[in-house]
Amino acid sequence: MSNKSLTSSQTEAKPEARSIRRELSFKVAPNLWVSFKYAWAGLSYTFLTQRNFRIHTVIGSVALSLGIGLQLQPVELAVIALTSGLVLVMELLNTALEAVVDLTVQRTYHDLAKIAKDCAAAAVLVSAIAALIIAAFLLIPPFVTLVQSR
Repeated sequence: MSNKSLTSSQTEAKPEARSIRRELSFKVAPNLWVSFKYAWAGLSYTFLTQRNFRIHTVIGSVALSLGIGLQLQPVELAVIALTSGLVLVMELLNTALEAVVDLTVQRTYHDLAKIAKDCAAAAVLVSAIAALIIAAFLLIPPFVTLVQSR
């Protein structure tokens, strides 16, 4: 009997089936340190291969630096850091989804693959626009005040 045909009640009833399924898992992290290593590999891959991820990293760093320079309140800095982080998370998810779609359709065109990729890219765009609006609300008033006082 193949592992795919085992139901959840069968795997619960047979501990050896559960261990077989675990052994067949691809690169299961045996400990927390290895989990972090895999996560770092994904972050490194995305940073090295995705131009937009690097752009968002720089823009988020600039926004946070401006906030520190303009002496924003800690909660305002936290909001900028959080929204910038969410844009990076969306970029990571977009990269992961694109890889899975490419794995599935390989080098063929499929309308549903295009929809999936376009929607994932749109999610990044929406989060980036929201982050930009939030940063503008938080950074522009103290920046204008600083410029006017000089």
